[in-house]
Amino acid sequence: MTDPNTSSFILDFGSIYDELNFTYNDTDFNLNPETQPCDTFHMPYAVIVVVSVFYVLIFLLAIPGNLVVGLVIGLSKQSLPPSDLYLLHLAIADILLAITLPFWATSITKGWVFGGAMCKIMTILQELSFYSSILFLTCISMDRYMVIVRAMEARRANRQRVSWGVCAAVWTVGVLLSLPGLFNYSFKSQSSNMIVCSEQYDPSSADGWRLATRILRHTLGFLIPLSIMLPCYGVTIKRLLHIRGGFQRQRAMRVIVFVVVAFLLCWTPYHLAVMADTFFRSKIVPYRCPARMAVDRAMFATQSLGLLHSCINPVLYAFVGEKFRKNLFQIMRKIGVVERTSVTRSSRSSLSSEITSTFL
Repeated sequence: MTDPNTSSFILDFGSIYDELNFTYNDTDFNLNPETQPCDTFHMPYAVIVVVSVFYVLIFLLAIPGNLVVGLVIGLSKQSLPPSDLYLLHLAIADILLAITLPFWATSITKGWVFGGAMCKIMTILQELSFYSSILFLTCISMDRYMVIVRAMEARRANRQRVSWGVCAAVWTVGVLLSLPGLFNYSFKSQSSNMIVCSEQYDPSSADGWRLATRILRHTLGFLIPLSIMLPCYGVTIKRLLHIRGGFQRQRAMRVIVFVVVAFLLCWTPYHLAVMADTFFRSKIVPYRCPARMAVDRAMFATQSLGLLHSCINPVLYAFVGEKFRKNLFQIMRKIGVVERTSVTRSSRSSLSSEITSTFL
């Protein structure tokens, strides 16, 4: 026999449950977007195809262009001044970067199909080119500063011998800074279901390693070189404006200045995007999915802009450098590509404005 109190309790509880259930169903339940994981970043296939074609075009322009620059500088009968030597090594660095582009073009369309060893090699070549380029540009700015602002000290120093040691040091530093590329592996991505070539750290220390490599990239690969280049060129240009013959010397500086400006325009957006990504990953900036997705898109777009830098320098030499054009015409005349008369006219026009030993 059922206790009346128990029966009353059951009935009371049922009514309470119905009320709670009604209240729950009638109340809007909104998920907190800050606690939800972001969707995986996917680019439309049409954009991926366009970017792949863009990489191939950069490769086709950068390889012959930088080879021509290297030949024109390397075949010079005179001993190379330091600025010429740095520009020669800069062209080599651009060629190394261009070599990796067909691999990345294939990777973003079909996945990484070249194996784990090539994944490490291509990553290291890309990082080596990146660091050596900015370091050689920094060396060029310091050399121009010494020649124009501290001319007496530059004459006393054995700059040519020192420049070879500087080149060896730059390549050594570039190799060391590119060693984190050894952490890149080819593996199947769970989000895209494709084989990718990407960094893969131990989960327990991934954040620390990623933050350390990002700090190296930002400081040694951008902020410190920029803090050296801008003051050097600022003081140099100020000096040129106050000396006789400054106009001619400014013309001698044009190629170097344009090369630096091109580097900044190509790589500054990428560094800003990577810095923003670093802030998100290190939780310096609050976690927001829309902003994080925007940063992912910005990194993808600005990296393509940065890779464009590898084919810009030869174009700058051709349009800005009169001495470069004269030397190029002389080589073309020797191999019979152009006639002697056309070279002579071009040479005369350029010889009238050729000054100092700065490579133009």
